[in-house]
Amino acid sequence: MINNPFNNRHFLGYVNHVSAQYIKVHFPSSILLNKTIFSGEEFSGGFIGSFVTIEGEDKGFIGKISELDLPEKERLSLSEKAFQSSDFHPTAKVEILLSFDYYNSDEVSHSLSSSPNIGSKVFICPDSFIQKYVLQFGSKNNNSENQLLINLGSLISNKETKVNVNQQAIFSRHCAVVGTTGGGKSWSISKLLEGMIKNNTKAILIDPTGEYSTFKNNTKIESVILGEDCFFSYKELTIEDLFFLVKPAERTQAPKLLEAIRSLKCVELYKNSANSKEFIKDFLDEKGYLIKEGQNIKNYERFVYINYDQINSSSLSFDIEKLEKQIVNECIWPTIRGNNLCFGGANEQDLGNCMSLISRIGNLLKTNVFNSVFDFKGDQDSESLTDIINKFISDNQTENMVLRIGFENLGYEFQAREIIANAIGKFLLQKARNKCLKDNPVVLFIDEAHQFLNQKVVDQYFESNNLSAFEQIAKESRKYGLFLCIATQMPRDIPVGTLSQMGTFLVHRLINYNDKEAIRQACSTANSEILSFLPMLGEGEAILTGVNFPMPLNIKVNEPEIKPDSSTPHFKSIKTKDLI
Repeated sequence: MINNPFNNRHFLGYVNHVSAQYIKVHFPSSILLNKTIFSGEEFSGGFIGSFVTIEGEDKGFIGKISELDLPEKERLSLSEKAFQSSDFHPTAKVEILLSFDYYNSDEVSHSLSSSPNIGSKVFICPDSFIQKYVLQFGSKNNNSENQLLINLGSLISNKETKVNVNQQAIFSRHCAVVGTTGGGKSWSISKLLEGMIKNNTKAILIDPTGEYSTFKNNTKIESVILGEDCFFSYKELTIEDLFFLVKPAERTQAPKLLEAIRSLKCVELYKNSANSKEFIKDFLDEKGYLIKEGQNIKNYERFVYINYDQINSSSLSFDIEKLEKQIVNECIWPTIRGNNLCFGGANEQDLGNCMSLISRIGNLLKTNVFNSVFDFKGDQDSESLTDIINKFISDNQTENMVLRIGFENLGYEFQAREIIANAIGKFLLQKARNKCLKDNPVVLFIDEAHQFLNQKVVDQYFESNNLSAFEQIAKESRKYGLFLCIATQMPRDIPVGTLSQMGTFLVHRLINYNDKEAIRQACSTANSEILSFLPMLGEGEAILTGVNFPMPLNIKVNEPEIKPDSSTPHFKSIKTKDLI
């Protein structure tokens, strides 16, 4: 049963100051701030962060105490004896969070159409009254039986008030979990995933460090490791991704690389199609390379024109192991001198300019860890990650609710981690655009998101555009059923365009000024009062705020059932043998 929000047993004081941002409350006696117990419930009226209710003419209000003070004349007489024998009359600064209708308390508003009057009574807010609104945040259906709830923890101000939040409120406009190292981000992510499992809803987790490898023991979690249990075929990448990997210089290398790709696509088309074969049958050698030198230019152009869509697509539908040698074959003069009908001979200058590119491609293809991830040789026995994702998101798949994709075996060379994460994002975005997730939405979790967002692939002679798949997901995929949840210790490194699309923030301890400012700019509900709490939050404590939450909540996240491997190792004294 919801307690009366204006019970005289919970009376604190009167409003004596009203402004657009806050009110001030006068307490007739400091005794009213003491902790009391009524009907088995503990009430604390004098703590920073405590919730209060305020009477209005036609509406009630919920506020939170942000500051306590004594009148100046009483401060001058402070002493130990005075505290024991005298009564004080404190004042409190209270931030108004929301208003509710007297006759229909289910209707709440964050934009206040009225404010309390001078002299309005102020009361301690019962836990059950707060919890009632927490359950409704983000829900369009007030029937709690039909809601998917996630149990995050309890209010910091009162551990008896459980924070069971509507899953739709958390993820429907994307979510960001931020905080410094050791603040509790990993536990928060685990609690969110734990809640989704209990609600039988699906999530995909990109785990860059293997921190969530402990999840593999859960029966409803499928856990795979790139390069060990699965691979992401290079044929699922795009030409842009290949450019990111090998970083061709713009003047000579990039055009020659593009020509080599087009030539190898011609080879594949020749092998797999009878269409217009006669035009380039003389171009192919016995090893499957395309040799242009001395061949008729028009025959090649006719074949390319007839198969234009396949040859000029962004896919990598060719044998990438032939790419090094094919670039060598492309280093030729445009025509034979005095004969504009045929391709010319070898151009040693172009070949010299392309040697560094050829070397990078060779190193990439010959590195075992990258072959195990991208399957360059086509000899991997494991399953394709795209097939695993397709099976996981299928409506017929109801056994597993979380798919963990581990990057712990993936090296840092060639910026392959960022590129493959971006490729996974593009793959899921295309699935969303094709409306494959409309009926059964999926939340994409990205741990250590600063490693993958706002990234550029940069080399001495090569600079790409940003890897932008996740920013595109944040901006457009909500209506398609693909939601984003990012976790980071450095929100300042997340692109503004992505962070501003986050509708929900679970903010753990933040100390850095730029990090706090990034949250202030991205979250419309992050005012100075909220940000002032961030450096003081303890381990596991966080502020939950967002567009679907009419008021921010200071919460203590519960210990998850499935704990990530995120604990800090302890130093131990090493026992040594005495030297003889």
